Amino acid sequence: MLRYGLPLIVLAGLILIFWHGLHSDPSLVKSPLIGKPAPAFSLPALAHPDETITDSILRGQVSLVNVWGTWCISCREEHPTLLAFANKHKVPVYGLDYKDSRDKALAWLKGKGDPYSRVMFDKNGDTAINWGVYGAPETFLIDANGIIRHKYIGPLTPQIIKSDLLPRIAQLRAEHS
Repeated sequence: MLRYGLPLIVLAGLILIFWHGLHSDPSLVKSPLIGKPAPAFSLPALAHPDETITDSILRGQVSLVNVWGTWCISCREEHPTLLAFANKHKVPVYGLDYKDSRDKALAWLKGKGDPYSRVMFDKNGDTAINWGVYGAPETFLIDANGIIRHKYIGPLTPQIIKSDLLPRIAQLRAEHS
């Protein structure tokens, strides 16, 4: 009985795990960094390679860090939403250009518009790894103390901004006042 029963129990458990995974929202992957300070970084600015941008830009006001790349198809989908958000909501959006070509990234922003307050150039992706990035796009909501408060995996949409990010931003701003 054990010879046939044990494999059936294991198979049933695996089926339940896979079934649960099929009905989970991949954009809501928990990050171990939520509630912790944003990882330190010191990266060259995309447009000015001699200029260094550090994690100190993430202190003093609520902001977003958006991980993107010109090679990322979902980033193309997200880009108009980021432009509209940056123009309307006056929250600094910092870009983290991830595993990209500087020339391609500069051409992308020139041609499609630039929603970013500043853009860091993470050519090898080392900083993104420290942030726990799975891919692009990913967006982090940072409070005024530099603490990561939320992470969204996948392209932002107007609905996500309206129903999820804006209420969180308002709450963090109220807490900081």
